[in-house]
Amino acid sequence: MAKRMVLMLVVVLALLGGLGFVKFKQVEAAIAQGKNFKIPPTAVTTVVVQKETWPSTLGVIGTAAAIQGVTVSADLPGTIDKIHFESGQWIKEGETLVELDTRQEKAQLASLEAQRDLAKTNYERAQQLVKSGVIARQDFDNATAQQKATEAQVGDIKAAIARKTIRAPFSGVLGIRQVSLGQYLAAGQAIVSLQTLSPIYVNFGVPQQDAGKVIPGHVLRVTNSDLRGMAFTGRITALDSVINEQTRNIQVQAIVTNKDNKLRPGMFVQVELPMGSPREVVPLPASAINYAPYGDSVYVVTEMKDPQGNTYRGVRQQVVKVEGSRGDQVAVISGLNPGEEVVSSGVFKLRNGAPVIVNNTVKPSNDSSPKPEDS
Repeated sequence: MAKRMVLMLVVVLALLGGLGFVKFKQVEAAIAQGKNFKIPPTAVTTVVVQKETWPSTLGVIGTAAAIQGVTVSADLPGTIDKIHFESGQWIKEGETLVELDTRQEKAQLASLEAQRDLAKTNYERAQQLVKSGVIARQDFDNATAQQKATEAQVGDIKAAIARKTIRAPFSGVLGIRQVSLGQYLAAGQAIVSLQTLSPIYVNFGVPQQDAGKVIPGHVLRVTNSDLRGMAFTGRITALDSVINEQTRNIQVQAIVTNKDNKLRPGMFVQVELPMGSPREVVPLPASAINYAPYGDSVYVVTEMKDPQGNTYRGVRQQVVKVEGSRGDQVAVISGLNPGEEVVSSGVFKLRNGAPVIVNNTVKPSNDSSPKPEDS
């Protein structure tokens, strides 16, 4: 019995030893295979670094505003008798827009003119009589006062009739009509908006640190993403006297030539301000920059060696300083030299020393003035 148990124990130990040896060999083979494993190269696109001269500009957001813009309204209450304009019409200064009903005022004017004529006749008669000593001086003074009072009354009613003819205060483009024929208008009620469109103001804010570089008279460029291929030129006319406490921006106003009246009051625009002498930069696609809190960087493609001394194409992470952008491009002002090959897409998959394979069949957009088909 004891011999049988010893035999079984020996057999079990032999099996366990054999299994352990086999497992040891498997682990040893896996370690050896891991040491010889090579990371497959990552497919990336690249761009060769070149220097360009960019103008020193500041891009800000602005709003178009009319140099002259009002809501035309009724000065006196009354019923609309005639309307002489259509919505959206171009109109000249002084043209009649609306006439209110003045029949009552005209009837009063006829009565007052008759009283005026009578007062004038009495005044002329009294003037002759007072010279002859027939009437007292007081009677002559009364006739004089009556004549002047009736003249003033006639002038007052004529002014009221004129105020009920509403005219354009300046030349411009009318908005949408807000009244109808026969409608009663209260004093101050809106009739239509009137705006001058060319030239036009553009108002925008500039950070306080750049306020000293903004000089009245400097030329600027205005664009709008909805007006493709169009650019407007203007000049800075004024800077506000205070800086906004909430935004720390100073308000700037420019007058812009509004070509074909494409800009409208209230429209959102992009303003490009000159901020000094041109500078040399290295433009890269925005997709080439790896943004991080500790510093922005790019990956430079270069020849590298693995631990066994074999040469391969890999990437070296390079810290750069960026300042400004234009279209699809970001301006790098330090950290790169002309002729270096930089990864332009796929940077999020890379690390320092990673092998890469360059495939520039499809490359990211790298245009300083892109014109997207759909926006």
